[in-house]
Amino acid sequence: MDVFRLTGPAQLTGTIDVRGAKNSVLKLMAASLLAVGRTTITNVPAIRDVRIMVELLVRLGCTVDYDADGGVVVIDVPAEVGIQADYELVRAMRASISVLGPLTARMRAAHVALPGGDAIGSRGLDMHQAGLEALGAVVHLDHGYFVAEAPNGLRGTEIVLEFPSVGATENLVMAATLAHGATTIANAAREPEIVDICTMLVEMGAQIEGIGTSDLTITGVESLQPVTHRTVGDRIVAGTFAFGAALSAGDVTVRGVGLDIMPNIGMKLRDSGATVDDLGDIILGDGTEGKGFRVIGAERPHAIRVATMPFPGFPTDLQPFVIALNSVSDGIGLLSENLFEARWRFVQEIARLGAKVRIDGNHALVTGSESLSGAEVEASDIRAGAGLVMAALRAGGVTEVSGIDHIERGYENFVDNLRSLGVDVQRVVKRDVLSFG
Repeated sequence: MDVFRLTGPAQLTGTIDVRGAKNSVLKLMAASLLAVGRTTITNVPAIRDVRIMVELLVRLGCTVDYDADGGVVVIDVPAEVGIQADYELVRAMRASISVLGPLTARMRAAHVALPGGDAIGSRGLDMHQAGLEALGAVVHLDHGYFVAEAPNGLRGTEIVLEFPSVGATENLVMAATLAHGATTIANAAREPEIVDICTMLVEMGAQIEGIGTSDLTITGVESLQPVTHRTVGDRIVAGTFAFGAALSAGDVTVRGVGLDIMPNIGMKLRDSGATVDDLGDIILGDGTEGKGFRVIGAERPHAIRVATMPFPGFPTDLQPFVIALNSVSDGIGLLSENLFEARWRFVQEIARLGAKVRIDGNHALVTGSESLSGAEVEASDIRAGAGLVMAALRAGGVTEVSGIDHIERGYENFVDNLRSLGVDVQRVVKRDVLSFG
């Protein structure tokens, strides 16, 4: 098996260019199914999940040209596409469920295998089902497939989400763009990635009001047109390296993401004693204009208190990095996880590095140590894996992180980027002691 092998301690120092958000681009690709013709998406990260979505779209009948180095994906959608997303692909990536809304809206039917992806708790599809049923679809589970059928098309309605679910908001907005009449979605999620998706849908000809708020109104149209759209920068990847700088007493400039879409992140970094400078509008590594910021970590971070919440609150995806920072802080930090209960799997692994973490319900109380020690650890999901890597920056000796396929689902060129920031890290093949023959 392949592992990341790091030798610490190390400081992150330098400049990192961050491309488009994984949590946006996958849904943008799914949204291309709403329009016949060639949709072009730029600022696309070279990650495993994008390749999985490319394969899914190809199997649905699309022609896809993916330039990983250039960060461009061109999706040519025919008039008739398939309606079945098979388990083989969907099990590998939860975002595959995002084809449900577009297929139900345009093809009037969708058969999507129940999703896989990260093991971070109960993330049911009840709100997806209730929303589609409110729009007039008949929805049921059949042999492991989520089946939605609307032979007469979808119709506008009023939807109130019991929780501001990102996935449900995305699917229902996409479905409503081609429904007959107006749809209102109350308590909608407000994440920057949803704003990005709604922005592209409007460019395609959709009529959406209230973008960026918790109350959306979508007036259905007859058809949408393909467009060229640039993906919003990945605030979670940006936050990953920002927290890495803060916990390692580093100095990192992040280009491609602005603090305007990560307000709570900047605030908590400052609480840790880091200096955070908003660089405003800058020229990015690819020559385009964008935003950026700089983080200079304190010699030793202060412990911080964080509660994860839906946007504009602190994102749950950065929870592991808060625990990593608090584990080497001066003081006792607190992390309250209010969204996904199973994210505590990360804790037992960072404890192998010497972190002192006590779990009480949905709270993680972390007592800081001056340093950690290298060990063998395993990633259980994308962010947990990256969090272990960042924690290893303050660990003396060698740390080996397995389960790196999780990390590569969400981070492009991870080893190369870490090396460019001064980390002694390599990807190595390690013999599996449980293999025989």
